[in-house]
Amino acid sequence: MTITRAPGRGFRSLRRYWPFYTMIAVPLVYFLIFKYGPMVGNIIAFRKYLPGGPWEGTSFVGFKYFGMFIADPNFWQIFTNTLQLSVASLIFGFPFPIIFALLLNEVRQRTFKGAVQTISYLPHFLSIVVVAALVKDMLTPTGGLVNIALSWVGLAPVAFMQDSNAFVWVYVISGIWQEMGWGAILYLAALTGINSELYEAAAMDGAGRWNQTLHVTLPGILPTVVVLLVLNIGNVLNVGFEKVLLLYNPTIYDKADVLSTYLYRMAMDMNSFSYATAIGLFESVLGVILVLTANWAAKRFANSGLW
Repeated sequence: MTITRAPGRGFRSLRRYWPFYTMIAVPLVYFLIFKYGPMVGNIIAFRKYLPGGPWEGTSFVGFKYFGMFIADPNFWQIFTNTLQLSVASLIFGFPFPIIFALLLNEVRQRTFKGAVQTISYLPHFLSIVVVAALVKDMLTPTGGLVNIALSWVGLAPVAFMQDSNAFVWVYVISGIWQEMGWGAILYLAALTGINSELYEAAAMDGAGRWNQTLHVTLPGILPTVVVLLVLNIGNVLNVGFEKVLLLYNPTIYDKADVLSTYLYRMAMDMNSFSYATAIGLFESVLGVILVLTANWAAKRFANSGLW
């Protein structure tokens, strides 16, 4: 007598839900190839690497390259620039999607609300090349819309793209314009999850729209706010490489040069791949520490976090 073993539970689940497993497999393969796979290359931060030589480097040098950037005054200036851009983007850019979502949630006319929401998140889908070109065209001293507006009120033209102090605000404001509508989608989704009975109870207690926002709406979206804030803090050193590279020029390197552009020049122009890898690894480790610290603080003070 032959006994046939029935397929296991895992096999039955795979056969039944194979479309879902296929969808999961695509991003999993992407992360394995383009995210986790390249992490092996971090070994050259501790080894001397020469272009054309072995991928793992020729000799072990320990923490030599870490000591090099700690002793390099240019690195600390660039590190400060990165913090300035990131902190300014976090302080001024993070609240805007929240405020925009709260205002948009108060709109009752569906057609107008949908139109505003669509227009607001369309810039997110623009190529960063297009965004940088628009910013440069608008800020040119001759013919730029901003300087034309300044001339209307009797002010002299300003060369914004040659002004180191103006670059931070150009970067932050253009980032708010591009990402505010897209970021608001997450908060609008969180707002739909708030129980409408809470608003009815607050209204019965005499609470107006402002008090309802303070005591019902904001606590309702607090977990979403905390999670996104923790993620943004973790990326505080990850300033957008493409945008800075397209906007800056040698006249404003003192304020516009950031870690990502410095790494690019060290690796591609100077062929210092080990040095650039050491700085990148330092940035990544610091980012992990910031995420862990921010998550601990969120759990401690807001009773919410990533995990």
